[in-house]
Amino acid sequence: MSGLTDPIADETTDSLHEECGVFGIFGHHGAGALTVLGLHALQHRGQEAAGIVTYDHGQFIAERHPGLVGDIFGKNSAHTANLKGDYAIGHNRYSTAGGSAVRNIQPLFADLTGGGIAIAHNGNLTNAYALRTKLVQEGAIFQSTSDTEVIIHLAARSRRGQVVEKLVDALKQVEGAYSLVALTGKKLIGVRDPWGVRPLVLGMLDGAPIFASETCALDILGAEFVRDVEPGEMVVFTKDGVESFHPFVKQKPRFCIFEYIYFARPDSMMEGRNVYQARKAIGEQLAKEAPAAADLIVPVPDSGVPAALGYSQASGIPFELGIIRNHYVGRTFIEPTDGIRHLGVRRKHNPNRATLNGKRVVLIDDSIVRGTTSKKIVQMVRDAGASEVHFRVASPPTKHSCFYGVDTPNEHALLAHEMNVEEMAKFIGVDSLAFITMDGLYRAVGEERRDAKAPKFCDACFSGDYPIPMTDADAAKDSQLSFLAEVA
Repeated sequence: MSGLTDPIADETTDSLHEECGVFGIFGHHGAGALTVLGLHALQHRGQEAAGIVTYDHGQFIAERHPGLVGDIFGKNSAHTANLKGDYAIGHNRYSTAGGSAVRNIQPLFADLTGGGIAIAHNGNLTNAYALRTKLVQEGAIFQSTSDTEVIIHLAARSRRGQVVEKLVDALKQVEGAYSLVALTGKKLIGVRDPWGVRPLVLGMLDGAPIFASETCALDILGAEFVRDVEPGEMVVFTKDGVESFHPFVKQKPRFCIFEYIYFARPDSMMEGRNVYQARKAIGEQLAKEAPAAADLIVPVPDSGVPAALGYSQASGIPFELGIIRNHYVGRTFIEPTDGIRHLGVRRKHNPNRATLNGKRVVLIDDSIVRGTTSKKIVQMVRDAGASEVHFRVASPPTKHSCFYGVDTPNEHALLAHEMNVEEMAKFIGVDSLAFITMDGLYRAVGEERRDAKAPKFCDACFSGDYPIPMTDADAAKDSQLSFLAEVA
């Protein structure tokens, strides 16, 4: 049960993090600046680093740096000014495989027979270690520890003629969840894995095609949403038009259901569903399944807000902002003394005492991971005078690690893997604890129930049902895909 009882664990380790966001645009003046805006809208999908590659008159130009998009490519930034050309792809990174070193910042670029290619990838390859080991034995020299570079090496070694064919050949050899965008001197390419685990949408701005992880990146540009890229589809844009292929073995789609619960921005559309409405519906279903006698419904901000609204509306119990979030706390916050460090969650959240005092409170959050932050928040609400604290969770218990592009702890550090609900309630110190059921979650996002024989989403973090083979699982051992961890 290592990691479950650390009283001063950093709350950034007690949540799930999406790995990346991708963006690409083809044939629009100022493509680099538009990509900056697109990545800004996708900032929630990765905060460690951002990179953009443009193409201008026979030359690829790359700007890849650690930090937030606004800090790297802000007003009067020389990095932005350098991004000339009408073609561009970009990437926001939150590392799962490969570590956070500068050399792993995407898009990655290489010269292949037939021309150069830049690739930005959202997801995780689950046979990257096996492929990488074989490539190194055959003489390949890797410049990063990112699984994305495996794709580039496979493409470089392909005997196919055209760059698109080389990329298809490479992707046919990989396993895992991925949505990627690629840029050549003549083409913009978007691809989703055959299961469609990670999102990718297609838009249009003034006749210029756009790929993006979410529709919110189209909205910031005033671009038109055209459609989702289909699972297993490769879409290729050139000056002559567009081609669509389905070059991979067809699979039953398994879109990541956690996109609806937490990862995506609430204003995005995912697979035909508005994320905000889905989250409210999850809260409504949770209220039906797990009612509580209470005076207030209080979200754990910000991710718990839509579900709390739904719970409030379905239950008739008033919604209140009983916890206020400080939006200006970053991952690099300096903790000068142990005394400051022990303040922990109060750096990010503060109770609204006048609202909570003497009240029976239902706290709504999107998930419980390690439980350390939940425990601190519950105690904070009790210290503010709440007479009862009930906890309701807008997802089923997170019992299993994700290997498809989401940063999760080893499953033995997941509270729900080590404890039942009653034990979890005691650990975080609540009067009652309940999670939405798996069937209830499916109903909230438009399905009648979860068909155990043919689930329509990837829900492996709850069910342990991993739809894509995990060749490297044994190599990962005690940490998620640790075979690509940065070596000191």
